[in-house]
Amino acid sequence: MMSYYYGNTTRGIPGLLGDPYYWWETGAMFGALVDYWRYTGDSSYNAVTTQAILHQASETRDFMPPNQTKSEGNDDQVFWAFTSMAAAEYGFPDPPEDQPQWLALTQGVFNTQARRWNTETCGGGLRWQIFSLNQGYHYKNSISNGGFFNIAARLGAFTKNETYFEWAEKAFDWVFDIGLIDGQTWQVFDGTDSLINCTKKDHIEWSYNTGVFLYGAAVMWNQVSIEPPAASCSNVS
Repeated sequence: MMSYYYGNTTRGIPGLLGDPYYWWETGAMFGALVDYWRYTGDSSYNAVTTQAILHQASETRDFMPPNQTKSEGNDDQVFWAFTSMAAAEYGFPDPPEDQPQWLALTQGVFNTQARRWNTETCGGGLRWQIFSLNQGYHYKNSISNGGFFNIAARLGAFTKNETYFEWAEKAFDWVFDIGLIDGQTWQVFDGTDSLINCTKKDHIEWSYNTGVFLYGAAVMWNQVSIEPPAASCSNVS
C-alpha cells in the first residue's frame, strides 16, 4: 500500500496520494496504518502517518486544507476524522506538544459539521458538499450524515460529554425519519435531494454507508448497556 505514496518525498505533499486517488482515500489509508500499529505493535509507519495527518489537518486544525477547497465534501472531511478519532481511541503516539492532538482534531471536524447542520430543507441534515459552487451541494447523503453520526457517538463515548450523544441521536433520527434507512429492511440508501425537500431517494446502496452506521450504532448501544443514563439511538433495536 505504501508503494503508492510519495507524500514524504522531496517533491511530495504529506497526506496526498495524488491522481487518480482522492483525498479521502489517503485519510482512510492512514487510518489503516493506525490500525496496523494498534494490532501489530509495529511502529515503522508511525512517523509518516503522524506527518500526513498533521499536514492535512491544516492551520485551522479541522481537516480543511486549502489544497482541497475546490472539491472537499463533508464525507471527505469526516474520513480524516475517523483516522484521528481512532488514533485517540487507540492511544497512538501523541503529536509534538506544539501541534493539535488527535482528540482536538476530531472535535474540530465535529464542530465545523455541527455548524453546517442545515434546517432550510428536509428538516435538517448535512449536505454532501461544503461549498455551494460544487456539484452535489444540494445532495444530502448517508455517508456525510452517517460519518457525522459516527464521530459524534465515538466522541461521546470517549469524552462522556452528553452533547455528542445528543447530536448522534439527532443525526441518526434524521436519516431514519427521512427514509435513507429503511425501517423494515435496514437497508441504507445513498442520498436524497434538498431541491425537492428530500421527497425522493437515490436507492443505490454502498457498503461503507452501512458500515459507518453499524459502527456508530454499536458505540451508542454500548453506552446504553454499560451506562444506562447515557443517551441512545431511539430507533435502534
